[in-house]
Amino acid sequence: MTEVQHSAADLSAIVKAYDVRGVAGEQLTVEVARALGAAFADFLSGDSMIVAHDMRVSSPDLARAVIEGAVRRGAIVADAGLSSTDQLYCASGLHRAAGLMITASHNPPADNGMKLCLPGARPISRATGLDTIRRAAEAYLEAGEIPEHGEGRAEDLSTLEDYARTLRGLVPLTGRRPLRVVIDAASAMAGHTAPAVLGDLPSLEILPLHFTLDGTFPHHPADPLDPANLEDLRQAVRRERADLGLAFDGDADRCVVVDETGTPVPPSAITALIAQREIARARAAGEERPVVLANLVSSRHVAEAVRAAGGEVLRSPVGHSLIKALMAEHGAVFGGEHSAHYYFRDFFSADSGMLAALHVLAALEEVDGPASALVAAYSPYAASGEINVRHEDPAGARDRVEQELGADPAVEADHLDGLTLTRWDDGAPAEERWWLSLRSSNTEPLLRLNVEAATPQTLERVRDTVLGLLDQHPGDAPDQEAPMADTPLRETAPADGAGFDTGHAAPLPDGPSGADVPGWVRARLRCPDCGGELRDVEAALQCADCHRVHAVEGGIPVLIAGRAEAPNTR
Repeated sequence: MTEVQHSAADLSAIVKAYDVRGVAGEQLTVEVARALGAAFADFLSGDSMIVAHDMRVSSPDLARAVIEGAVRRGAIVADAGLSSTDQLYCASGLHRAAGLMITASHNPPADNGMKLCLPGARPISRATGLDTIRRAAEAYLEAGEIPEHGEGRAEDLSTLEDYARTLRGLVPLTGRRPLRVVIDAASAMAGHTAPAVLGDLPSLEILPLHFTLDGTFPHHPADPLDPANLEDLRQAVRRERADLGLAFDGDADRCVVVDETGTPVPPSAITALIAQREIARARAAGEERPVVLANLVSSRHVAEAVRAAGGEVLRSPVGHSLIKALMAEHGAVFGGEHSAHYYFRDFFSADSGMLAALHVLAALEEVDGPASALVAAYSPYAASGEINVRHEDPAGARDRVEQELGADPAVEADHLDGLTLTRWDDGAPAEERWWLSLRSSNTEPLLRLNVEAATPQTLERVRDTVLGLLDQHPGDAPDQEAPMADTPLRETAPADGAGFDTGHAAPLPDGPSGADVPGWVRARLRCPDCGGELRDVEAALQCADCHRVHAVEGGIPVLIAGRAEAPNTR
């Protein structure tokens, strides 16, 4: 018998709604991993499984422990070794085997976790198996042993070549146009997969950034939804005059895109772009009205783009297991989330950051203009981003917002995932068109607010009204979770993204420019020529990178490409 630690019998703190996540060596020990591996094998009732791991320092030991526990319970385990999460999903789909990935995605270096799937990369959530697995693992921990059962064994499995071949077969690049692309792997798994998928394509010049695998993340955290972690990429794109930048999270199942100016592209814009491509492909194959899934905090434009392409859009609650299950139920060709997860029917309805990147590269190949022009049409609205507000009574707070804003007969309410209020009549004036989502966190006393509107002014008004009802104010700086913007960081609209502090940073001090705009707007203004930071000079804003100057007239920055000099610059 294999002994396990008796003291760690309660796993409720680390078994989350859709995965396992905790501090490695403290909450998620090798004993706990061994018990979870055994419990997963029991749950599968004899099905084989594939186990893989990322580059975190603790990952190899945790993967070995999972394999040991599963083998003791009679499982046939394929050890796939170092892998991205979507690489594991691909193997699960191709081999029709269950999968367990050791990763904590974008979490800090001390953390680790597990993502589990059934054969064919089908998702497992708390409601569909994780709770059962947790209770069985707790029983093993409580008993202090894992009894041997059956004749299990482990064997090695190489998956990288099949993964690369599968992705390139789904989205072949034509080479119509040569592209220079900076890829920031954040010292994580894209440094392993990007060379295999993209490295030998003659039309691509890959400029690698932080490709050396290092689970301590020495350069920056592997969370591309936080704008601070995109700074290396943004600078490299501008410095190298690249056509595009790509940033991946720790396990490379999410991808964030940066255009040629260094401006992050909203995930909702990428969802709309890929949706139209996948709809066109499905319709060409004879599918009359392909279905696309988008979670309910994606931009309104996603649904507009889907319908314009001849598809049907379905709204989903937030959560990858939910959207995967709905994709299978409705045969959806594609699904997208505001968190930069992208799901593909032809990829076992699983999410893949690298496959999303291939779609963006293929779309850019097909046009002659820059990436910024390609994505501009997919971001027509102003959005707040995901604003996290701590609140001890989330349900009561939602009720208060619904009573106040829902009293308008033109406002429609639904409760698919928390509260969504919509006041959007295309025949109404732009200032009367808006929608908001207010939903609770699964794990913390947080309310997550997203607002989108036809104009920045309406966005500010609705957002601040809701924050007032939540006893928050624009200067209070609610917590930010840091998803990307669903409105580009350009001069015309505020950013959407839980990590772009959308209106809640303290105002910037007045500078010599005389720009009379809120601090959160001023912090996001970028040079329209190169995307560089703008600094205050006398009566103008000057780009710190290309040094072009943009006048401030009547307190309003006039951001027009090509201005050369500022009056009395200093």
